[in-house]
Amino acid sequence: MHIVVCIKQVPDSAQIRIHPVTNTIMRQGVPAIINPYDLFSLEEALRLKDRFGGRVTVLTMGPPMAEASLRKALSFGATDAVLLTDRKFAGSDTLATSYALTSAIRKLHEEEPVDLVFCGKQTIDGDTAQVGPGIATRLNLQQLTYVAKIEDVNLDSREITVQRRSEGGVQVLKSRLPAMITMLEGSNTMRFGTMDDMFRAARTPLKTWNKDTCVDDESKVGLKGSPTVVSKVFVPKPRAEKAKMIEVDGGAEAQAAAAVDMLFTTYPKLANDLVR
Repeated sequence: MHIVVCIKQVPDSAQIRIHPVTNTIMRQGVPAIINPYDLFSLEEALRLKDRFGGRVTVLTMGPPMAEASLRKALSFGATDAVLLTDRKFAGSDTLATSYALTSAIRKLHEEEPVDLVFCGKQTIDGDTAQVGPGIATRLNLQQLTYVAKIEDVNLDSREITVQRRSEGGVQVLKSRLPAMITMLEGSNTMRFGTMDDMFRAARTPLKTWNKDTCVDDESKVGLKGSPTVVSKVFVPKPRAEKAKMIEVDGGAEAQAAAAVDMLFTTYPKLANDLVR
């Protein structure tokens, strides 16, 4: 079994800065981490590798510093890693990103057929949840999103059975392979890397590919291939109002009554709407 896991190195969400001209995220000088949602998919891929054997290839597109996230993934037990990096990829939106990653997966498929592609449900910087489905569409893969549990994988019949979370409950789906899967948060717990894997991660040479390695159409990547236009990015202003303290003698009922009285006094329209 050959599994490809797409991860993304993202800036720490507490220290994100936005470029004032291009409206893109400025990554220089901002601490970077593996997108937390990607770790659930990586762990599930590693569990399948433990069960069926085979390879787990970790793939990311980003600047050269994204190598740190790939080596972190190798330390958890991934087999090998590919860094897709080129200045031409800068500013890619989800459409351009999915095209570049799809091109890399096709190249990996030529080396060894890919059975499963795992992606994070979404990223904490873009928060669109579009890259995984975009890859599935371009590769014509079965698309299984918001998966809470993988029940079974039958390599002989080329089928996979999963539990998928939905608004109405849980769906049990059986699909053919190859497929693209996004795991739901909380579906598993990321393992600790072993000492052997940590040493291997530090020594393993990474595959570094650029646009000439696997991308056929340069116009479909980077800002040129990104139809998304960000008209404005801003940080919400902090509220000037301060919390009001109510001193009430009595138990919880008296405190609740005082809070309701103050709420209706401050917002009389709310009281009138409730009376109606």
